Amino acid sequence: MPIYEYACGACGQEFEKLVRQSSPAPECPHCHSTDLRKKLSAFAALSGSSAAVAELPGPCGSCGQPDGPGACRFT
Repeated sequence: MPIYEYACGACGQEFEKLVRQSSPAPECPHCHSTDLRKKLSAFAALSGSSAAVAELPGPCGSCGQPDGPGACRFT
C-alpha cells in the first residue's frame, strides 16, 4: 500500500495519504476538494544491510524551482 503526497488545488494544503487499490479517490482533509495533484516524492531503498537514500531531483529546467520537475505549476 503506497503512501502518496498530494497538494490541493483548491486550498493549497499539502498532505500524505495511504492509498489502497480499493480506496475511493482521495480528498483534501482540510477542504474536502478532490482537485488534487500528486507531488514528486523522494524515497529510500534498502540494499543489503544498509539503507541508501535516493538522490533528490535537480532544479526544474523551466523555472529553477529547487524541489525539481513537477514541483511548480509551470510543468
